Amino acid sequence: MAETGEQRLQKVLASAGLGSRRASEELIAAGRVTVDGKRAELGVRVDPATAVIHVDGERVITDVRTVHLAFNKPRGVVSSMADEQGRKGLGEFVTAVPERIFHVGRLDTDSEGLLLLTNDGDLAHRLMHPSYEIAKTYRCEVRGPIPMSLGRRLAKGVTLEDGPVTIDDFKVIDEHENRSLIEIVVHEGRKHIVRRLLDEVGHPVFRLVRTRIGAVTLGNLKPGTVRNLRREELGALYKAVGL
Repeated sequence: MAETGEQRLQKVLASAGLGSRRASEELIAAGRVTVDGKRAELGVRVDPATAVIHVDGERVITDVRTVHLAFNKPRGVVSSMADEQGRKGLGEFVTAVPERIFHVGRLDTDSEGLLLLTNDGDLAHRLMHPSYEIAKTYRCEVRGPIPMSLGRRLAKGVTLEDGPVTIDDFKVIDEHENRSLIEIVVHEGRKHIVRRLLDEVGHPVFRLVRTRIGAVTLGNLKPGTVRNLRREELGALYKAVGL
C-alpha cells in the first residue's frame, strides 16, 4: 500500500484539519463522509492525492500539492503571473510557492483587492464560468452624491455596449462633498464591468477594491500579501461550483 500513497481515511481527515483521528472515525461511523461519491466505511484506505472526499456534503481538500491562496493585489500590478512588458506581475509576490499557480479571473491594473491564486484547474474554470454566477463584491469611490433611485435603477438592469447587466446588491457606505463610497455586488465577469456600469449611470470610479469572491473575503489582508484559504472557505467555493 505504501507505494500507492493510500492511508486510512481517518488519518487523512485528521491531517486535513477535521479533528483527531477518533473524531474522524466518529464522522465516518455516522455516515457523514463520502469518498468518490460513495458513503465511506470504517477502515477504508484512500489516496489523499486523488480521492474526492466530502464531509456533510462539503468538499475536503486532502492533496497537499493543491494550492489555494487569497492575494490582495495592489494598484499598478498587472493581473498576470509575468508581464511581457516588464510591468510588475503577480508572480513577484508568490516566489516562495514552489508549485506552478495561476490567477482566477482578473483585476485591471488600476484596480485593487482580492484575487484567488491556485493550481486547481477545475475549480478555477468553474469559478470563472458565468453559469455558476459566483458573486463578487466591490467597494468603489465614485463621483457623487448618489441619488436614492440609483440602487433601483441598477437592480432593474443597465444596457452596455455588450449587453445588459444587473447587480445583486448595492448600498452607499459614505458620502463626502462630491465623492461617495459605495458597495456593489455582481456575478458578472465581463471586462471592466463595474467601472463601465457606474460610468454609464453617471458615477465614474476613482478607486475600486474587490473585497469578496463567493465565500472568500479580503478582510485585513495587507496589499501585496497572500494567505492560504481556510478550510471552510474552500468547502464553500467547491460547493458553489458543484465539486
